[in-house]
Amino acid sequence: MNNRPTEELDQILAQTNPGKIGEYIKDNREYLADPRKGFSYYYKDVLDSKHIKLKDVYAQVGVTESYGSKILSAEKHTKSRDLIIRFCLAGHFSLEKTNRALKLYGLTELYSKSPRDACFIVALNNHIYDVDRINELLVENGQAGMTE
Repeated sequence: MNNRPTEELDQILAQTNPGKIGEYIKDNREYLADPRKGFSYYYKDVLDSKHIKLKDVYAQVGVTESYGSKILSAEKHTKSRDLIIRFCLAGHFSLEKTNRALKLYGLTELYSKSPRDACFIVALNNHIYDVDRINELLVENGQAGMTE
């Protein structure tokens, strides 16, 4: 499958009228996201925009390339919200992008009324992506550290 950048598809859509959306879908079917893989496409698009390599992400998350690629491709599914948050931290995601990734993965977004989530929100808003620093922040505030 060839890949067409999202920006290029955005430009096409900017010039597409409502009566031509079916034609757009037909002409670009091979480039459109599979809803079951929305997280994977989104995650990789964000990484590409930041010029971050997947091998660096896997190293920072602390997973093997084999396992990490299975999580990101939706071949394997994890129920560990912390693991997906770790992937977002490794990709230097903003709070907004982290919440979108969590939602696309089928997990709950970070919630400001949760003391534990509040620690993540503050870390993300202050561009703190280091898991050890975040674990310190969590523990200092009486919350469980991140699991692997």
